[in-house]
Amino acid sequence: MADNWSLTKIIDFIEFNPYENLQKGTMAKKVAMEQLLPFTRDISSYEIAPFNGGAKFRNGDTLMARITPCLENGKTAKVNILNDSEIGFGSTEFIVLRAKPRISDSDFIYYLATSPLLRDKAIKSMVGSSGRQRVQQGVLNDIEFFAPPLNEQIKIGRTLRILEDKIANNKKINHHLEQIAQAIFKSWFIDFDPWGGVMPENWREGTLNDLLQSIKQPVKVGENLDFPYVPIDTIPMNSLALTDFRPNKEAQSSLLAFKKNDILIGAMRVYFHRVSIAPFDGITRTTCFILRAKEKAYLEYSLLLCNQDNTIDYAQNTSKGSTMPYAIWDNGLANMPIVIPSKDVIQEFSNTLCPIVEQLRESLFEIRNLSSLRDTLLPRLMSGELSVSDILAVK
Repeated sequence: MADNWSLTKIIDFIEFNPYENLQKGTMAKKVAMEQLLPFTRDISSYEIAPFNGGAKFRNGDTLMARITPCLENGKTAKVNILNDSEIGFGSTEFIVLRAKPRISDSDFIYYLATSPLLRDKAIKSMVGSSGRQRVQQGVLNDIEFFAPPLNEQIKIGRTLRILEDKIANNKKINHHLEQIAQAIFKSWFIDFDPWGGVMPENWREGTLNDLLQSIKQPVKVGENLDFPYVPIDTIPMNSLALTDFRPNKEAQSSLLAFKKNDILIGAMRVYFHRVSIAPFDGITRTTCFILRAKEKAYLEYSLLLCNQDNTIDYAQNTSKGSTMPYAIWDNGLANMPIVIPSKDVIQEFSNTLCPIVEQLRESLFEIRNLSSLRDTLLPRLMSGELSVSDILAVK
């Protein structure tokens, strides 16, 4: 650590929950807790809604979940969805962190919030009843750490942001590829463009169960220790590509094994639209469907079919339970009526979409490598153990 780093109290470095004037009923961009993805800087989506209370923020602010298990799961994001003068709002369970002029840098604050220096202490400060514990703001205010001068903060923030931007760019590429895949699916199987807008006579009616089988291979805790763990909250909403997984040691109960190229669907609260292609053999929980194509050529068609909004709606409408609805396969989603194209069309679609699906599947590994490098550098840069100059000096 350089001599010019100074011991600083967090409250003197960060402005918490800054005041913003947003009148009740004003239409504004709203960010719900579920729109923050684990250990992801960028906000995944938002809605336009009338302001009726909640945390208020501007571009450049950091949003950090203050409630369990959202904070432990890594729900912290940097706001970049607003115009310069625009105010957004969101969950009452957000803590808003803002840089202080001439004292702190907004990028540095985001990475400070995700580093052990602040994050671990915030988690330890949580109090309340089981399942509803929250960060104590007073404890947060009193945290002390060694802060670099502003110019060094900017360098650290920029270095980590470069890696984060590469991760975000990979996700954007995935999004564009998914849009292409969806457009081809719609053209072929909804609008029937290659056949003059009319469904070919040799296609037949069937159900989803004709293409896919539900896999329920139980796994005991401690088995398959080399398999990555993919709980429901690591399956992104509205994205076919997995971008993360958890250590196997976190797999503790109700476990199922899946294979590479299986389709994973979040069955608990299926309306969150969690549908992804498995890039490896792994383990998930019974809160997810594991669906396997009955024939290899069915994979691409089945994957895009499962990702349709009407499929998610069907799964939701046949779900069981009210407080915590679960989609079901037998006598549920398996019975969804579908059109089954001829085998030659299925094969042609598979050949056309295979490169896209492969890219979506394999992108996880590059994103994980970049994330691992970021996570390795972050605590060392934030603590002063490593300087930006040290990184630049490496040839």
